[in-house]
Amino acid sequence: MSAGSGLNELKRTIVARYAEPDNLKGFSQALTTLLPLAALWYGAVLSVDLSYWLTAAVIALMTLFLLRAFVLMHECGHGSLFRSAYLNRAFGFIFGVVTGMPQYVWSRHHLHHHSTNGNWHKYRGPLNVIPTSEYAAMSSQQQRRFTNARHIRMVPIAGFLYLIFHPRVSLLKGSLSLLRYVIKSKIARPGVSLKAHTLDFKTKHWSSAREYWHMLGNSAVLIALWALMAWAVGPLLFAVCYIVSVSLAGGAGILLFTVQHNFEHSYASHDEGWDSNSAAINGTSFLVLPRWLDWFTAHIGYHHIHHLSARIPNYRLRECHDDNQHLFSGVTRIKLAGIPRAFKCILWDTPARRIISVAEYRSLNLQAAKT
Repeated sequence: MSAGSGLNELKRTIVARYAEPDNLKGFSQALTTLLPLAALWYGAVLSVDLSYWLTAAVIALMTLFLLRAFVLMHECGHGSLFRSAYLNRAFGFIFGVVTGMPQYVWSRHHLHHHSTNGNWHKYRGPLNVIPTSEYAAMSSQQQRRFTNARHIRMVPIAGFLYLIFHPRVSLLKGSLSLLRYVIKSKIARPGVSLKAHTLDFKTKHWSSAREYWHMLGNSAVLIALWALMAWAVGPLLFAVCYIVSVSLAGGAGILLFTVQHNFEHSYASHDEGWDSNSAAINGTSFLVLPRWLDWFTAHIGYHHIHHLSARIPNYRLRECHDDNQHLFSGVTRIKLAGIPRAFKCILWDTPARRIISVAEYRSLNLQAAKT
């Protein structure tokens, strides 16, 4: 399918037909995610006295439900899980606490991704993809460090940093900087109110007072729950189950998100000539997942539909695809076995306007050297 007026018309038709949230379905998805998670924590306590292998199985299930919770949090950020804006905000906050991510702040950054999808000059993805020219300018040691940091084996560590470490550290660093700024400003200009000094403060950690309060609220509730759960199930069991399951879920989320945009010859434009429709069709993959995993990922594998319109609820993505699949023949399909290969596509071939792997980059260089 080519971009243009035809695709714009298709988008309007799709939105009119499928972009209608259903509160009952939203509640159903929320409850079938949160209640099993609570039951699994109870199961983890019981499993310890029976078998550590059983505990590992419980943690694996926790990981899957946490992954689902993260995707539903993402859905709330688009206002598409529920018809009610209030319900999307409320459950977005709940899912944000469950997964460790301040939902409102995350959703603001995620909207930037949607508005720049396929424009790799403005958004480089979670792996911070670099142009081949930058990679070529690196030393061999720097190249190894770059590729090793983006190896699939690093995904669980990335999940830990993404969901557990960075949100708390960002809040702490920003809060300390705010405190220092207000104290110094008050000493320098005692006649100015504390509120005025606070409003003058700028930081990379948040862009508005609302973002700060969401970050603070998320961490305050989460840390209180950490203390409560550690008291209820025991500090060691809680730490092991929580850190492992959240890190794996976060890593799986990063992995899935990456291969939905990083794959062989994925559309990768500059500012000039960038087209959002082409990006949705040629720069977004369709993850063909087993039905059970499609359920745990809340159908996010139908990512080409999601990028045509983020207003379509996850529970209508498959229906939309099935009804219009003849229109999406050009969308790259990636099966579960193909994910590791797609994850290797970490370089931006700027002249060709596409994403490639390091192996392909080296192959192209060898061919160029022979000619």
